[in-house]
Amino acid sequence: MKKIFVIALGFIVMKTTSAQVGTTHFGIKAGVNITDIKVQNTDNGDSRIGFHVGGLAHIHLSRQFALQPELVFSTQGREESVGGVEYKTNLSYINVPVLGQYMFGNGFRLQTGPQVGFLLDAENSVNGNEQDAGNAYKSIDFSWAFGASYLTSLGLGIDARYNLGLSNINDLSNTEYKNRVWQIGLFYQFQGHRHKK
Repeated sequence: MKKIFVIALGFIVMKTTSAQVGTTHFGIKAGVNITDIKVQNTDNGDSRIGFHVGGLAHIHLSRQFALQPELVFSTQGREESVGGVEYKTNLSYINVPVLGQYMFGNGFRLQTGPQVGFLLDAENSVNGNEQDAGNAYKSIDFSWAFGASYLTSLGLGIDARYNLGLSNINDLSNTEYKNRVWQIGLFYQFQGHRHKK
């Protein structure tokens, strides 16, 4: 099922990009992550600060609607202190969100859509002693993104979103681990100064 989802997502992105190539604007983005991993039947740990960086394609479907696929490197995870012992989980993903956007015409956008993440690296640490944890986490993560952005007339914009993890990333037991990620960042849309959409 996951493979079908990934293949279908890639097909939609390629077909839409080729069909709308005359109205596609590319861009770059970077910003801060505030992340946690929701562990089933436990209290949330402390938020962990990470970052994201990547690229985007803003594809106009109509005057008010657009599709925005992205390719983003993202550092995520959680940290927790129990009895004076510091536990940290560091996860690195390549995330591929595909967002549907409603554009208000004044630079503001609302956006939502699915995201698939591919795990690149996983480490757990106890009091600073790091250990590889690649076998503890699943290689693919599915999320749903909700957010808003604003594009200035110069092509520079600000973006804020929340990525709600939908799939269990724990690969060692039946206890569910789900990613929770807030993202705040800046983006630059090439040729964006010609359009506020």
